[in-house]
Parts: sequence; structure tokens; C-alpha cells
Amino acid sequence: MADTRFPRLGYGSEAWLAARDRMVEIIKDWAAEGRTGYYSTLSALLRESNFSVPPRGTLMSHLLEAACRVEADRGVPVMLTAIVVNKRTRRPSDQFQTLAEREPFRRGDVPGWTWEAEKAAVFAHYSR
Repeated sequence: MADTRFPRLGYGSEAWLAARDRMVEIIKDWAAEGRTGYYSTLSALLRESNFSVPPRGTLMSHLLEAACRVEADRGVPVMLTAIVVNKRTRRPSDQFQTLAEREPFRRGDVPGWTWEAEKAAVFAHYSR
């Protein structure tokens, strides 16, 4: 049975877009503070904003990709979601690497590109 306290986050729905935008705000705040954040913390903060997004799974992956892409569409030259990491490994999921290799990011075409360099670039771009 679905939890009626939270809106259904169907891809592209008004609720889904609102969850994406809230996710962008949260991650940009972390970036401005110069810190990484965990998937579980992001999930909890989204829940506080009335969006039920489990820390693992397709919904989180799709929203993270959308957050990265919406910032790219705004002309941001860095991959915002580089600073969202797994609590145990302290690294982003494999889906982040896959996204980094696709359009419009194409980080695999950048000599010497690493996730760590992208993370540093995110902090530099969003620093207050």
C-alpha cells in the first residue's frame, strides 16, 4: 500500500520536478559549504520536504541525474552530484561514472579527469 503522506513521484510529474528542484537546492548548499553529503542524508532531507526518495534505487538515481542535467542546462560547467557519496565507500555510485561519460558531460574525453577533480571543481564553482 502506498504511503499517502507523500506525493507520487512519477517521472516528469509536478511532484517529481519539485523533488528534483529541492534536491538541487540541498546539494548546492552542501557544495557552498564545501562538504560532501550521503545518499542517506539526502533521502532524509527530501523526506523532511515531503518527498519519499529511498537512498538506494532507481528513483534516487534518476533524480540525481536530472539534478545534474538541470544544472548543465543552466550553463553550470560542473557535475553538481559529484559530491553525493555512499557513506561506506565515500565515493559516488557507479551510475555517476556512467553519467559522466554521456552527453552533455563527456568527462571521459577530458584527459586525466577523475571524480576527485570533479568534486573539487564543484566546490570551487559553488563556494560562497
